[in-house]
Amino acid sequence: MVGGFMTNGTPEKLIDALVEKGVKGLTLICNDAGFPDKGVGKMVANKQFSTIIASHIGLNREAGRQMTEGETVIDLVPQGTLAERIRSGGFGLGGFLTPTGIGTEVAKGKEAITIDGKDYLLEKPLKADVALIFANKADKNGNLQYAGSENNFNHVMAANAKTTIVEAREIVDVGQMDPNFVHTPGIFVNYLVKGA
Repeated sequence: MVGGFMTNGTPEKLIDALVEKGVKGLTLICNDAGFPDKGVGKMVANKQFSTIIASHIGLNREAGRQMTEGETVIDLVPQGTLAERIRSGGFGLGGFLTPTGIGTEVAKGKEAITIDGKDYLLEKPLKADVALIFANKADKNGNLQYAGSENNFNHVMAANAKTTIVEAREIVDVGQMDPNFVHTPGIFVNYLVKGA
């Protein structure tokens, strides 16, 4: 899993390290495929993913080409459904019901359930081994603060993965962050890396 929304709140330093390492065959769970030269788009261009689960890939032509050519499996998921599948996985839920996707391609292969005359799709949770996320500020215990829209998927991904690695713009000593403004508690963070 990689946090961010159109590269805002994306851990660029961590992504650059993976591009340099050249690891292949990865599954990406992310809001989008980034831009060709920014965010996870650099990993897409490097052909590091076998599967991408995202809400859209339209900003990255290379992702579209890989999908069309059958080089990468792309699973497009409505954005709210994607966020809730990630949250469900992080909080141990067996899934959730949503009317989003009924009667569309999204419904193919999914269980439909009718409750009080309304149809819903059963959406199963997503889980990840590793989440790479970005925070504006972290303390040395891993408590995180996001700035503006950096919050996006980062907080639900931190709760989801077995291992969460955070790139933080600023790392401060414990006690230097107002606990009323902690967005993600340190219990969900395994590693901190100083970012730009």
